Amino acid sequence: MKSADEHLKLLEQGVETLVTRDELMKKLTQQGRVLRVKLGCDPTAPDLHLGHSVVLRKLRQFQDLGHKAVLIIGDYTALIGDPTGENKTRPMLSEAEIDKNAKTYFEQAGKILDTSPDKLKIHRNSEWLVKMSFADVIRLASKMTVARMLERDTFEKRHKSGEPISVHEFLYTLMQGYDSVMIKADVELGGTDQTFNNLVGRDLQRDAGQEPQVVMILPILEGTDGQEKMSKSKGNYIGLNDTPKDMFGKTMSISDELMARWYALLLGRKPEGHPMEAKKTLARSLVEQYHGRAAADTAREDFEKQFSKRELNEVARVFPIAPGEYGLVELLEKVHSFKSRSDIRRVIQQGGVTLDGRKITDDKARVVVGGGEILKAGKLVVVRLSISS
Repeated sequence: MKSADEHLKLLEQGVETLVTRDELMKKLTQQGRVLRVKLGCDPTAPDLHLGHSVVLRKLRQFQDLGHKAVLIIGDYTALIGDPTGENKTRPMLSEAEIDKNAKTYFEQAGKILDTSPDKLKIHRNSEWLVKMSFADVIRLASKMTVARMLERDTFEKRHKSGEPISVHEFLYTLMQGYDSVMIKADVELGGTDQTFNNLVGRDLQRDAGQEPQVVMILPILEGTDGQEKMSKSKGNYIGLNDTPKDMFGKTMSISDELMARWYALLLGRKPEGHPMEAKKTLARSLVEQYHGRAAADTAREDFEKQFSKRELNEVARVFPIAPGEYGLVELLEKVHSFKSRSDIRRVIQQGGVTLDGRKITDDKARVVVGGGEILKAGKLVVVRLSISS
């Protein structure tokens, strides 16, 4: 059994801010204590993506160490909206939209989390927020000053630039913090854009006579463009429900610089070897996480066939030929001046012949030509078969 020190070392990996380390260590050393680890998700969109997986994977680490994940579906806070990273007010959603989006969260989060009843508890914050009277809301609002609210960077920037800030946006932060009071959270996880809200939860818990939650902040994953955070609205995301082919292909499109960061945040290690091979390893690992080993192997094979064909197409000479079925030896004899048929057979048997990336080692094989195929034999023969008129 691992010690509390070993647990802490594991949980600290990849964390950007921890408030506080000593408090977390104290909680971990309390024998038999099962921590309640909170993560809030507003169902403002139907899809989870790799950006969400960073914090979900940290939540899974807590589960694997024997603690309980408490997933808060912010159906009630989603009715209000939250300031986004673009310093604008997130639009309010209808109850029907919220319900539709929330249903997909359970299935997608289950790709990462242990959904056993003893490891996961799911709440909607409407369970307690809808019961609050107007007097309850006023009492909650009295716990926070305007000056404290303006410490949040998005509020501060909008205030300085003269952009309007609605009072209900202040209430969002208090409502999220109140969630921590209601479930008696020991730890709350979040991205860097949620730091202020999570710290408010500590204040409200302390005011309620509870031990304040530890706040663990994870980095935000940049999207495939390498510039802005991953977001469906920005079109730079890879969804957890993306097909293996799309997930692999989109990963292969990222820059080498971004690849190192994705390795750190999504796999917890550094890339090794040639950048192209390292990127294939990253893409394959991600597909395997969400679709299984067989799908990952197929996605890699399909990509390599397509990539090889695209690369070879740039150097291939065009060879016009009538469509139809050909013996492979006969076809190679037509497209290149080999010394003899025995030379052709030797190249085939040694695995040096591919048609559209498919290796052919049977010198008696027959192939169908329809036009556009890339035929490669040995190191020197690369032709694109073009239908002759």
